[in-house]
Parts: sequence; structure tokens; C-alpha cells
Amino acid sequence: MSIYIYNSLTRKKEEFIPLNPGVVNMYTCGVTVYDNCHVGHGRSLYIFEVMRRYLEYRGYRVNFVRNITDVDDKIINRAQELNTDWQELVNKYIECYYHDIELLGVRKGLTDEKGIEPRATVNIPQMIEYIKKLIDKGSAYSVKSGVYFNVRNFKNYGKLSGQSIDEMLSGVRKDSDEDKLDPLDFALWKTAKDGEPSWDSPWGKGRPGWHIECSVMSQRFLNTFTLDIHAGGRDLIFPHHENEIAQAEALTGMPFARYWVHHGLLTINGQKMSKSLGNFITIQEFFNKYKGFDFLKLFFLGAHYTSPVDFTDEKIQEAKRAYERVAMLISKLDDFLINYRQESEDHPLTKSAEEIKEKFISYMDDDFNTPKALSVVFDLVTRSNIALEKGKLEHREFLFEARKLLSEFLNIFILQFSLEASVGGISEKEVEVLINSRVDYKKKKMFQEADKIRKDLEAMGVILEDTKDGKTTWRRKI
Repeated sequence: MSIYIYNSLTRKKEEFIPLNPGVVNMYTCGVTVYDNCHVGHGRSLYIFEVMRRYLEYRGYRVNFVRNITDVDDKIINRAQELNTDWQELVNKYIECYYHDIELLGVRKGLTDEKGIEPRATVNIPQMIEYIKKLIDKGSAYSVKSGVYFNVRNFKNYGKLSGQSIDEMLSGVRKDSDEDKLDPLDFALWKTAKDGEPSWDSPWGKGRPGWHIECSVMSQRFLNTFTLDIHAGGRDLIFPHHENEIAQAEALTGMPFARYWVHHGLLTINGQKMSKSLGNFITIQEFFNKYKGFDFLKLFFLGAHYTSPVDFTDEKIQEAKRAYERVAMLISKLDDFLINYRQESEDHPLTKSAEEIKEKFISYMDDDFNTPKALSVVFDLVTRSNIALEKGKLEHREFLFEARKLLSEFLNIFILQFSLEASVGGISEKEVEVLINSRVDYKKKKMFQEADKIRKDLEAMGVILEDTKDGKTTWRRKI
């Protein structure tokens, strides 16, 4: 069976054929580290990890890169608001970001020698070289305010967003402090203003534009001019992804990415998430309120990744009820099967179990259709409950197979289905993750963040005790 993916570039579902058989080079746009990650970030991080895991499940080796934007107008402005050093701000929120993805069960992408996903500030020499080559090709030019990409020299500009030059111009104005040749031209290098972070370059002190970061880091860390999959949120199609294509293809003359994958956006109770509206929910806040993330993951899986989703407490409670149903079945299955041993670990699946597995694969092969794949999980739960109720030994082999299939499916979806979590507690794995994060914070002398984890755990009924030898033990509150 083949995998089919909806390609935003061609606006149709296409058979997935990577450039090199058996290998997938996948890049996703990461976070800009000026604040805590919110549940919208959580959807992006989670759904692309599910795709990555499913491709691996189907036998591909996935080279996965996700960047970190650690120099940007938002970072500079936030540091000024807080009257803090921009690098301290960045380091703080990188730590918070890694804390969040560990809780979500999302793995890192390819990392540098320090174990960090590609950071813009670490790759500036490569960006400068990239920009030099674009200038040499006549695709970019230098003026007082920086270096700009000449949009009209790239004939295919607009092919991803489907906009004409005239349509783009209607939404763009020429800023008074810029002397670029055309309102559509975008910055590759920004001349430094007083008090801003800057690096030396042939065009004077400055910093890279946002779009050049992704073109350079994706190609550098995946070691290819053409990515198999480039992924991100729908809000990034224009101008960010459009500009990435223009830069990369103007330089190499080759397609920048074969498949463009975009997820729908998240709203809160029908409104765009905003701090000013008071509906800004961070990943950590969700964890503290709901005592885990599996309910959030089930909520995400219930909608196709291309669709918008509206977050409400009612929908999370609905996901919790579905979670409890599966968690109870797994608990009963484990209790039942502990007294029996399967004749062979390599025992072939029975016809009914094989049909269930094939149906799951067929749905996931169809553009990662998680709502339908999830329906297979619940169908398996129903069949298993019926077999358990009958209590006949002839159903035992199917129940072994059902448990195996559930493990396979839930590993792809990064779901634990712990009864402990379903009744409002926190799983042992999640406690250990938080303790490890607290240890890291203390090593970096981020004592406020470390103490917050201790207090959050206490609110969840978990008491931490630091021993004299520097270790941390924990127990549940009596």
C-alpha cells in the first residue's frame, strides 16, 4: 500500500514518493522563543511527531529537523519590555520549550553538538554565505537598511499561496524607513539598530531576516537542496513559506520541497487565542489543569490535521470520557492476560486482527487520517470488551493480538492510557519527566522555575523530597 499526502503546493492529494527510497527528509518550522509554548504550538509539535512516527512505522528512516528561532523582532521587543538581556530570555524559553516537548512525548529533531535543535544564531555564517550567493546571482541587493530579495526576479513567486503579484501588493505597504526597490521585496539581512543584537557581515552589522533562517538550516542539517516534506501551520504559507521557496529555488534552481504539509489553526471557544482576550493557554497551564496531555492529544486526533480546531473545556471533557473507556479496557486486558502466555511471540495475527491492522494502516496512509484511525482503536476496544465479557478461552488469542495492536497504535499516537491519569492523577512517567526538568533548572540556577514544578506537583498530589546526596524522591500525598 502507498501513502498519500495532501500537497499544499499542488492543492491535491498525491502518492508519497521520497527522493531517496526508504528515506524521508522532513523539516518543520519550530518555535520563536520569547514566551511559553501554548496549546496551538502543542498541536503543531504533536501532529508532526505523529506523522514522523507513522512514517517510521511504515518502514522509512526519517531524518527530522525542527528549528529554533532565537533572534527576532518579537524576542528583542519582549526583552526590552522585561528589561532583561535577550540571550537570557532566549535561554530561559528554550529550556521551557524542551520541558514542554518532553511532557508531550515529542522527540527532538536532529541536533547540533550541544544537543540543541538548529538555532538561528548558531548558523549565521552559513546564512551570510547564502545571501552572498543570492546577490551574486542577481536575486538580492544591498541597501542602507539591509539586504533584500528581489521578488520580481523570481518568476514563480506566489505558487504556494496561489496569489498574484497584484493581490500581494494590495496587502503590503512600503515602510518609510526602508529603501527597498519594491514593496514586496523581503529582508534577508537587517541592518542593526541601536541596542539590537548584531553580527558582522559584508553589509555591516546586522542580523538575518526570519525567512532565510529556515531555508539555510533545513538544507544544511538535512544535507539536501530538496526536502521531501516541509511542514508548518497554515498561517505560515504566506509570506514565510512562499519566501523560503523563492530564496532556495533562486539559489539552487531545484525544487525546495516535494510535499508541503500544513495543519489547520486552533481557536479557543471560537476566538483567536490572545493574551488580551484572556484565553491564552500555555502547554504548562493545560498540564496543570488537566493533570496530563493524553486528553489534549485525543482532542487533536479527533480532527484531521488540515482542519481548524476549536478548543473548549467541553471537548476536553469528552476526550477524557473516551480516554477512560480505553484505559479501563487496557487495565482489564492486562489483568486477564497476566495469567496466560501466548504460545509464540511470532504467532501470526488471526484474520480478524489482521483486518483491523490493515484498516488502521489504510486510514493513516490516506493523508494521516487520524479521526478514522482512531475509530479503529475504539472498534478494537469494543470487540475486546465483548471477548472479555464472554470469558471463553478461545477468545484468548484474539485478546493477545488486540493488546499488541493497541500498543502499536498507541505508540504512534504517543498515548499512555493510564487509569491513574484518567481519574485525575498524574502518571509515574510524567512525574519523572517533571523531576528531571526540575533538576535541569536547578543546575542552571533557574530556581524560580524549579520551585514552580515542585509546587505544581504538590497541587497534583505529589510530594518531592530532596535527599542529602542531591537526589530527589517522591511520594503521593496521603
